Amino acid sequence: MLIDFNEIKEITVPGMNGGTGEMSARMYMSDAGKIIPCRIHAGGSIGMHGHETSDDINYIISGNGKAVCDGKEENLSAGTCHVCKKGSEHSILNTGDEDLVMLTIVVER
Repeated sequence: MLIDFNEIKEITVPGMNGGTGEMSARMYMSDAGKIIPCRIHAGGSIGMHGHETSDDINYIISGNGKAVCDGKEENLSAGTCHVCKKGSEHSILNTGDEDLVMLTIVVER
């Protein structure tokens, strides 16, 4: 199966999950989960939210940020991967001056 993200419309979401600023994303969804190339713009964040039915995997492509998962802070930079496991809650903040670019994979289980 081929997914061409060039053919998926990019959306801009203000205050994702109660966060700040904006993020832009192209999203592929199925019953098994989601694949989301996205960017949290400078000064933006994804607010604290839970994953009751899925694991959320966030691979950082570029930029700098911070994840808070179940109260633990993790620094994010290119080449790192933050995983929020099923039953946990997390937020992601862009702490840099450029977009925090990541590939998010949500695995339903």
